[in-house]
Amino acid sequence: MAVPKRKTTKSRAGKRRSHIKMSSKNIIEDKKSGEYRLSHHMDLKTGFYKGRQVLDPKE
Repeated sequence: MAVPKRKTTKSRAGKRRSHIKMSSKNIIEDKKSGEYRLSHHMDLKTGFYKGRQVLDPKE
């Protein structure tokens, strides 16, 4: 079984983990309704996607 010969320092572990992070969501304001939504997702309140009516709006 492989065992490390030396202790991994906090700085070395931090350098390795520097790329592990939470990415922010791409939230945009809808042009027609003014509601916030994720880009490339339809607006659930109006049912529009890319300017077309996809679903009936929720009542």
